[in-house]
Amino acid sequence: MIAFTAMEIADITQGFLIGDPSIVPTGVITDSREATHGSLYVAKPGEHVDGHDFVDAAFEGGAVLVLAERRVTDADGRPYPAVVVDDAVLAMGHLAAEAVRRIRSEREQRGEPFTVIGITGSAGKTTTKDLLAGVLSTFGATVAPQGSFNGEVGVPLTVFTADNETRFLIIEMGATGLGHIKYLADMVKPDVGVLLMVGSAHAGEFGGVANIARTKGELLEALSTLGTAVINLDDPKVATLRSRTTAKVVGFTASGSPGEDVQARNVVISSHGHPEFDLFFPGTGPSVRVESRLIGGHQVTNLLAAATAAFSVGIPAAAIASSLSFQLPASRWRMERTERPDGVTILNDAFNANPESVNAALHTLARLGQGRRTWAVLGGMLELGDCSVREHIAVGNQVARLRINRLLVVGHEARSIYSAALQEGFLHDQCWFLETAEEAYELLHGELLSGDLILFKSSKQLGLRYLGDRIATARRADYSIWSQGS
Repeated sequence: MIAFTAMEIADITQGFLIGDPSIVPTGVITDSREATHGSLYVAKPGEHVDGHDFVDAAFEGGAVLVLAERRVTDADGRPYPAVVVDDAVLAMGHLAAEAVRRIRSEREQRGEPFTVIGITGSAGKTTTKDLLAGVLSTFGATVAPQGSFNGEVGVPLTVFTADNETRFLIIEMGATGLGHIKYLADMVKPDVGVLLMVGSAHAGEFGGVANIARTKGELLEALSTLGTAVINLDDPKVATLRSRTTAKVVGFTASGSPGEDVQARNVVISSHGHPEFDLFFPGTGPSVRVESRLIGGHQVTNLLAAATAAFSVGIPAAAIASSLSFQLPASRWRMERTERPDGVTILNDAFNANPESVNAALHTLARLGQGRRTWAVLGGMLELGDCSVREHIAVGNQVARLRINRLLVVGHEARSIYSAALQEGFLHDQCWFLETAEEAYELLHGELLSGDLILFKSSKQLGLRYLGDRIATARRADYSIWSQGS
């Protein structure tokens, strides 16, 4: 972390300092349980809890300063060392912006490059971030978000883990409304902006897909004329946004169309579901081979995006292909495959869900499940607005058309999937609707057989990823139950 004194923090955030101005925190946390010696604890109000209620715990854990929205005292009425601001989250953003500015300035003075790469899109951000970090980390100190830290809190927390030795800073940028990407981009000033896709995730919150496109385009608008925009030419909505930037544009495509773009040629999906292709970079000679260890044809987009971003900052083609071929999934619940000793295979892709990602997951299930009995365990796709029922019906239709053998729909948000599947010809002994994950667990406990392939997919808030974990780690004593049958 870049070193700031308490007085500097107060000046940067326009806050009021209480306590010793020379205190220098060594890290930033928003969860009091993560406090260690030297922590700056950000006491942000939450939807369900107020961080100010945990200041005591943070200081007991080693915190030395609190960024708060009101004065806080210990049990004896003595004030804790604090910087008091109007909005703790906005103050985090101001501090993160200054941290980026100082890192860039320090490295420029030393004659050393520093590159900030922003990644946004309706799906694939975390996987692309992980892949890109894997490539870049062998060429310089690389900082990337933990998990899916991509919002107004997560982005500053990522920035605070960087320091003057950081060569590459990768920022994942999520949004639920107009202006959100602009806010994050203004904070970190990206040199490279990666735009993956414009889908229907959060369409209800945005007020429609057109507003999603406008918001994702904010990343391109934030780039300077010296920057680079990396865009997915296979998504028509993304391709039309190239006019919104003055930066250099580098496109990527798997469509096979000729052009001076980064291309995935001769794409095939192996029998294990791994995408393989020839990776072509314009102006670099012959293609290089990528044989990915990720699962699903939709991963080609993520692999191409990471490859193009790495290429744009000067990483050699052979090194990019080698790294992409070596990497396993780095974040949980993204097409995470588990082989149980009894022969049941679990695909846990339930970190999140939108119509595009559900469609991709179902196609992967159908492809991998040839010759096996396949299960789709599906929950709702949230934040789709007025198109929610229509999109859930489309999923039910798709499950039937792909000839998935069994469908288990969990939670009232997804009931339209169940109804649509029945109308498409699913029989009642092949298709179930249950309200809770516990009921779903009990049903699977009695129905799964050796050799079954089962997919879990839902929006994160509905928690089907945890049901997938339970099924994947079922007690060995249960295997005899699941292994019976023909």
